[in-house]
Amino acid sequence: MSAAAPPGRAARILLVTTSYPDGDEGAAAAGSFVRDFARALALRAAVTVVAPGAADRSGLEDGVRVRRFRAPRRPLSLLSPANPAHWPAILGTLHAGGRAVTESCAEGGITHILALWALPSGAWARRAARRHGVPYSIWALGSDIWTLGRIPLVRSLLRRVLRGAEHRLADGHGLCEDVAGIAGMSCAFLPSCRDLGVRELRARRAGPPYRLAFLGRWHPNKGIDLLLDALLRLEGPDWARVEEVRVFGGGPLHERVGEGIRALAARGRRVTAGGYLDRDGARALLAWADYLVIPSRIESIPVIFSDAMQAGCPVIATPVGDLPRLVAELRCGILAAEPGAEALAVAIREALAQPPERFGARLAQAARLFDVRTVANSFLDAVRPDPGKPA
Repeated sequence: MSAAAPPGRAARILLVTTSYPDGDEGAAAAGSFVRDFARALALRAAVTVVAPGAADRSGLEDGVRVRRFRAPRRPLSLLSPANPAHWPAILGTLHAGGRAVTESCAEGGITHILALWALPSGAWARRAARRHGVPYSIWALGSDIWTLGRIPLVRSLLRRVLRGAEHRLADGHGLCEDVAGIAGMSCAFLPSCRDLGVRELRARRAGPPYRLAFLGRWHPNKGIDLLLDALLRLEGPDWARVEEVRVFGGGPLHERVGEGIRALAARGRRVTAGGYLDRDGARALLAWADYLVIPSRIESIPVIFSDAMQAGCPVIATPVGDLPRLVAELRCGILAAEPGAEALAVAIREALAQPPERFGARLAQAARLFDVRTVANSFLDAVRPDPGKPA
């Protein structure tokens, strides 16, 4: 990555996104990360965020200057071009967002534009960059590449947006390769992670019984049914090494989860379930657990993985997406042989046979990697002339 600002000039970042909480909305989605990332950037640089809102307005939000452009309450991700009834909302949002980005650049002083995500934010950034001579970077989302990238006309626009960027970023190694494939240019890995608020890592247990946890959407992609089936495969000696399993979340497999919990309870297994957790609840769960189980069928790098790294909690994971590479490189847990209930049960048995405290030193290193301040500094170091000089 090359620097954007001339020597001696402080970075002034225009962060363009369709994922930024308006009030408390979106705190559990991508917006939570974007807001935390903007705050971390603001520790070293002047930051202005352009994002949708209920009305046109500008002001400080949690210490960060935010320029809101009026957009429908329903996000673009839930609007379909195939539905003519959605066209007014889509066109209105595209026009308002593009105008807000261009007007922000026209005010002067912006040294770099960062678009989260490639479309439509990247298209807005590209147009403003061409008009005002300001370099821009793209942080791509999986849906940019794996959904929009499959539509021929959209893929052509996506390619132009990616190729015009000074830096292309993605929060998954596999996603980086796909971005590079579309752009014909390199893409750098930069992890997305929210600030979980962990200030001190808890030492994990040196011996059984151990505590296991799951937090996520109860959906087939997230594999909650695989976890329940794996728990049913554990025998009495295995359960003697388990203090409790806690399962939190919600979603379309709600009934299946209830059935699985009842089946386990009928065997005297200590498994409890609860709903979605906020940030404080997630932090408390990961401080309680000795292992976090990630039984996904389809995944890149889930938010809960970065949460676990911040909390110093080892994982038991299925080998999907970037998880095999991360677990191997970070040495932060146990990887199942395949994404199936039997293989997951084997991995859980392996974890129960060894103390989780053995991962402590490596998890401390992983916590630094998945710290939103580290991520923000990495970006700023790339677009500033002197990485060692604070803004």
